[in-house]
Amino acid sequence: MNAEIIAVGSELLTPGKVDTNSLYLTQHLNDLGIEVVAKSIIGDDRSSLTEQIRTSLSRSDLVILTGGLGPTEDDVTRDACAAALGLTQHFDDAIWDAIIDRFSKFGRPPRDNNRRQANVIAGAEVLPNPNGTAPGLWLAPAPGKFVALLPGPPRELKPMVQDQILPRLRSLVPPSVIRTRWYRVAGVGESDLDALIAPIYTQYTNPVTTILAAPGDVHIHFRARTDAEPEAEALLAAVADPIVALLGDRIYSDDGATLEESVGRLLLKHGATLATAESLTAGLLGARVTETSGSSAYYVGGFQTYTNAMKTQLLGVDPAVLAEHTAVSEPVAIAMAQGARERTRATYALSLTGYAEGDQAGLVYCGLATPTGVQVRKLKLFGDRHRVRSLAVIQSLDWLRKTLL
Repeated sequence: MNAEIIAVGSELLTPGKVDTNSLYLTQHLNDLGIEVVAKSIIGDDRSSLTEQIRTSLSRSDLVILTGGLGPTEDDVTRDACAAALGLTQHFDDAIWDAIIDRFSKFGRPPRDNNRRQANVIAGAEVLPNPNGTAPGLWLAPAPGKFVALLPGPPRELKPMVQDQILPRLRSLVPPSVIRTRWYRVAGVGESDLDALIAPIYTQYTNPVTTILAAPGDVHIHFRARTDAEPEAEALLAAVADPIVALLGDRIYSDDGATLEESVGRLLLKHGATLATAESLTAGLLGARVTETSGSSAYYVGGFQTYTNAMKTQLLGVDPAVLAEHTAVSEPVAIAMAQGARERTRATYALSLTGYAEGDQAGLVYCGLATPTGVQVRKLKLFGDRHRVRSLAVIQSLDWLRKTLL
């Protein structure tokens, strides 16, 4: 069975509102072996929603709509669904009595517009909503086709999914499982990564392989869908294991952990600590490290030394070195890392200095002070100010990760 989710509400098309219901639904549908093949967000417009419902039903077995079941004129889900299916609606006295009873518990009567919530599409099963006034609806408009209408507030939707939707689906879908693997890779671009692993994964249509990229960070998803878990795991192993072997230490996570979490785990494993010294990134590296809960166990602190005077005063960088080589140079990156390690007594120290703008934008030096000495890497990064600074942080953390390995 394939499914589509339609989130209804113009507010979901604004920058400040996120549709979280579809994520919740997708997880539970996948657990039943139901593949979510599309998600849509439609504003409070009857004609647009009617068209979307028809389209979704034409290509998927199950369509779940969330939101738009309230009492106001812009709550159009019931009307649009009835129009899409060519069905009438009728007023349900039992629902209306339940609405009256619910309002009476708050010491007030319902308004006339609440009567809209007692409308039921012909042939639909009513899904009780113990936490709100809008009941859900379940329809089977054609053989093998199902539609569910659910309220939008998560505190109402989630119990209804558990009590009403999942039991119905368990009786409908054949035994099926969906299993996934997820790897995160640093230090290689999306196109280079794909060229490297495509000869392996393109041999398979199941599992499905998806590559998702952000600057300096690439995710590889493998998704197997079969009748039984052992078969799914075997399919995943067939495609993923050779790719894991090929990528080696470029994979920094196989459980969803972030790069900073992976570095933190390694520091804890070795009983090691970290300090940072930043010019180019002015604290972004330290902030990234401390995104992880419990990072105080291994991160001792950092220095934001944006000016030459601060590099000398806080890190002990020789003014003569700054004068001869400039702040963006290999000797200064070395001195910054060494100074941070000496002053904090940390096991390791990372330094970053470079240009985020101007003619030399993207020229970055990263220093790494270790118990055995100090190393430096020259990086040439591309992009705007934000991208250069972000990539500098990622590459420095990945260098430390590989050193700890």
